[in-house]
Amino acid sequence: MTARSAIVLLAAGSGRRVGAERNKVLLPLDGVPVLAHSVRTALAVDGAHRVVVVVREEDHAEVSEALAPYLGPHDVWLVVGGEERHDSEYQALRALRPDIESGEIDVVAIHDAARPLATAALFRAVVDVAATQGAAVPAVPAGRLSNADGSLAPDDLVAVQTPQAFEARALLAAYDDAAADGFRGTDTAACLEQYAETTVHSVPGERRNLKITFAEDLRLAEELLALEASGR
Repeated sequence: MTARSAIVLLAAGSGRRVGAERNKVLLPLDGVPVLAHSVRTALAVDGAHRVVVVVREEDHAEVSEALAPYLGPHDVWLVVGGEERHDSEYQALRALRPDIESGEIDVVAIHDAARPLATAALFRAVVDVAATQGAAVPAVPAGRLSNADGSLAPDDLVAVQTPQAFEARALLAAYDDAAADGFRGTDTAACLEQYAETTVHSVPGERRNLKITFAEDLRLAEELLALEASGR
């Protein structure tokens, strides 16, 4: 039986580092807003019951307008985020609380909307592992990195990506406990590891699953889409 999931897309950032005066997820990628790529993929994930987009309050109207042409018969929930990533995640979980507590949602997957090239297959992979093992994150080999002193770091390091998926009730409980303690994790897995006896499992990530942080990332994403369209 396919686990019923909620997919949370974090889109409450800015465009400062990418050199834009607007939220970077609203910038065009192959003629479509970056965020719309992520939303369309989320809507295509088998078993996705809810899609929640977390936005800044000042972007709410613009995001709603930007997404409207790409939703078809579907809808998404827009939730206003908080000051930090952890706060935005908790805002989404609070919106999903009734569905989580009623058992309507088995797994919550949290994804950076600024990673527009993640595939539906990657979402499905982490959701499936989280449904049986409790938590899953995608990872790719990080390559050879240097330490601050110039020495080479171990060659088995990995780079963790999103989407990250978690058993829904355990994740909500962890964030409730974190709120009571004033704890903020660097990412979703960090909060779960702090407050739940859950082992986070890794699944193979995708090299194409880059994050749009700087202007060159947007250009690279354009090139990757062009190569795929040409069949190369």
